[in-house]
Formats: sequence, structure tokens, C-alpha cells
Amino acid sequence: MMYQGFLFDLDGTLVDSLAVVETAWSKWGERHAIPASEILAFIHGKQAITSLRHFLPQADEATLREEFLWLEHLESTTVEGIVPLPGAKALLTYLTEQKIPWAIVTSGSLPVASARFEVLALPRPAVFITAEQVAKGKPHPDPYLLGAEQLGLAPERCVVVEDAVAGIEAGLAAKCAVVAVNAPVKAAHLKATYSLKSLTDLVVTPTAQGFTL
Repeated sequence: MMYQGFLFDLDGTLVDSLAVVETAWSKWGERHAIPASEILAFIHGKQAITSLRHFLPQADEATLREEFLWLEHLESTTVEGIVPLPGAKALLTYLTEQKIPWAIVTSGSLPVASARFEVLALPRPAVFITAEQVAKGKPHPDPYLLGAEQLGLAPERCVVVEDAVAGIEAGLAAKCAVVAVNAPVKAAHLKATYSLKSLTDLVVTPTAQGFTL
């Protein structure tokens, strides 16, 4: 299959921010007497507001907004321990050199995603989709459909690179090819187009019409 562009998730795919994410949400859980195990089993790959609505179903929008801002501040100002995942910088640098279009499509808010992306020490891509830009986040296809649209490509010609179940579901629902990188065992039934342990295993071969994997 010939492809023309990449749509990358950020957390867990390009950067290892797991410790920061889980610490922030665990602290939030303490504020509401919600066990961390319940929170951490739900949140990965989803927008923060989706998780807040799940755990605070009776809260009004003003309260949810306050809780969101509390979390956003904590996550966007904590970057210690966040590192690029193996192969991430080399892959993005290679795609840029080969003029292969790529975008970031993350469930994080703009302040959080920007802080995480800076860890990669790479120029910001022209297309950077964050939670503020879509009404329905992952596992809905909307984020990846918007990413493909802004790259000027058909979704079927885009490769989504994801680590989380919600993101893999979103990529498949958008009719993109999906590379699952170090995905959890529970994602096996989703039948991603390709499954890899690491980005270092992803081989991109440029062609006159795009690239192959």
C-alpha cells in the first residue's frame, strides 16, 4: 500500500510521559477520594475532559472547567522525567528531510501537548491537532480526520501511529492505516495494520508517490 502522510499520537508514542500523567491524575484522584487504579485504567488515550466527565458525572460545566484547569496546570508545568521514546527523534527528522508530511494528533490540550513536544527538541509541525480543536476526541475518528484534512490528504492515505486503545480505535474508525507501537495486550483484538514494539522497527521507504512501510 502506498501512503502519503503520518499522523502521530504524542504521549506514549513519541514521548514517555507516563509517570507525569499518572502522578497528576493520582493527585487529582486523592482530591476526590477516587482510587488511582480506577482512574489509570480509564484515562489513557482520552481527552482529560472526557475522563473528568466520566468520574464526575454530576458536576456542572463550571466545576469541570475548574478541575480541568487544575490538571492542565499541573501537567503543563511538569516536564521532569519526560523523555523522547526510542526512535522518535530519528524518525521525525528523517520524515522532515524526505519531505514526507506528518502531523501531531493528541488528546492533550495545547499547553500540555506543547510542553511535551518541546522535549523532542524538534521544530513544531505545521499541523498540530490538540483537544481544543475537536468536539469528539479519541476513540472517535474526528481528531485523525481533522489531521488528514489539514495535511490535505485522504485519510486512507495516512498512517496513524498510536500506543493506546482509544487512539488505535480512532485511527481505524477514520479509515487510516494504523501502526500500533508497544500497545497493551487488550488492543490485540483491534487488528491494527501493523504492530511494532518500538518506533526503531518502523522502516519508511520513500517513493515518487509517497512512501511504503
